Amino acid sequence: MAAGAPGDAPDFADFVVVHQGPLLRLAHALTGDPHDAWDLTQEAFARLGEHWERRRPDVPEAWLRTVMVRLNIDRLRRLRRELPVLGGRGDRPDAPVHHTGEAEGWLVEALATLTPRQRTALALRYVEDLDVRGIAERMGCSEGTVKSQLSRGTERLREHARHHLPTVPGTTRREDAVR
Repeated sequence: MAAGAPGDAPDFADFVVVHQGPLLRLAHALTGDPHDAWDLTQEAFARLGEHWERRRPDVPEAWLRTVMVRLNIDRLRRLRRELPVLGGRGDRPDAPVHHTGEAEGWLVEALATLTPRQRTALALRYVEDLDVRGIAERMGCSEGTVKSQLSRGTERLREHARHHLPTVPGTTRREDAVR
């Protein structure tokens, strides 16, 4: 069916239904907050909806993921400017984290210790299964920067695991449990 034809509206609704879950998981990995993840996902779908009839991207799933990463980077920059003025997290109190996915509590806690760029790079690597080049394209940075963020983020996760995970039976040190 040609773009702009009257029957395209259900096509977009079907697309949203099929891709909402995976995109929401990516958004949660990027933001660390279920509310922000919903907002990010909805904003990305709204932007795609604006283009659906006129000039739909060739690969809308990839376009959406790129838009989500860049919207999240913009969101983080805005927060960095606003938080000092607001004196903290603004009007939203720190709420307990409820785990509804597959991630264990220690991992969600560890991810919260990462910088936004480390978290984004790791989410794109392990949630989206992108290589360094793909991550660099989505984040709008060099491959060297991606490698650095992945390395530093992974080391931070290992360090957190060393201090928060029990030892594995049959090992003598905590470090052996996280290798």
